[in-house]
Amino acid sequence: MVFSLSSPVNRVLLMLLVVMAIVLLHSKLFRAPPRLPQPTAEHRDDSHSDIPVVICASENRMGAAMATINSIHSNTKASLIFYIVTLQGAVALTRFYIESTKLKGIRYKILEFNPTVLRGKVKPDSSRPDLLQPLNFVRFYLPLLDISYNRLIYLDDDVIVQGDIRDLFSIRLQPGHAAAFASDCDLPSTHEMVRSVGMQTTYMGFLDYRKQGVRDLGINPRDCTFNPGVFVADMKEWKKQKITKQLERWMEENYRQNLYSSAIAGGVATPPMLIVFHDKFTTIDPSWNVRHLGWSPDARYPDSVVDEANLLHWNGRFKPWKYPGVHLEVWEKWFVPDPTGQFSLLRPKSDG
Repeated sequence: MVFSLSSPVNRVLLMLLVVMAIVLLHSKLFRAPPRLPQPTAEHRDDSHSDIPVVICASENRMGAAMATINSIHSNTKASLIFYIVTLQGAVALTRFYIESTKLKGIRYKILEFNPTVLRGKVKPDSSRPDLLQPLNFVRFYLPLLDISYNRLIYLDDDVIVQGDIRDLFSIRLQPGHAAAFASDCDLPSTHEMVRSVGMQTTYMGFLDYRKQGVRDLGINPRDCTFNPGVFVADMKEWKKQKITKQLERWMEENYRQNLYSSAIAGGVATPPMLIVFHDKFTTIDPSWNVRHLGWSPDARYPDSVVDEANLLHWNGRFKPWKYPGVHLEVWEKWFVPDPTGQFSLLRPKSDG
């Protein structure tokens, strides 16, 4: 059979073949590279090896924050980055303290907290003015800080870490939980001591159940509370649930109705957390928040409890850099002297 270009049909077929050949050639020469899977936000923002730790450093308690940092840094080989939150007037002191001491090798970023966000949310309380310091509320505003990590650890400045912080950071949070805390009913070895000093472990000790707004919450006053001074936060879930907005709402409600106060709650920064996270948090291992060490200068833990604790917490009035107090020698092991001399330990004078 002879292929003739004189036939209209054959000419059309030939043109189609030429077009197809051009298309195939073009696709081979200008083919786009294969599309690689896009990194998730977590991979894009976070290094798997980094553990971000948020800690507040007030000017008059700078040495406390530095002792906490020193204990964490000294007890792990993990890659740490400390986000040290302070007020404007203490930024220079924070940097000088670190750069002039053994801590100068740590990775850190100093963040300035703007206390104006607290206007109309916190009222004066003469019973415990120290608990109304702006930095006590930093934990409410984690999404406002310049931190890109999706998971972080928040610690109060009155803690000492004796374990490897990686173990705390690696906790698996339950689905839908924005944070993990230590339950106040999860320390059987210390219940007797806690009761002896009158420490509250249930919601009755933190909320005023005479107020209708509290009763409307439907929270059993005998439910166990938790300690918000040590926690692991999932920032994706935190933002998704608008945790900060929820906390602010209860601050504003208390401002109007006085649902709780320093007198009954031991601090106005705790009750909003207890309300917002009621039955919505993952429980951390009790050894990662062995607390109430600052509740009484006479109630000591057994040495075995202190030695086995991954984290010791001097929550309460009796801080380990002052006197009197308990287990002062354990805290002092991690103290880094203030190069400016402003922060000094209060200790009894030795005889002779």
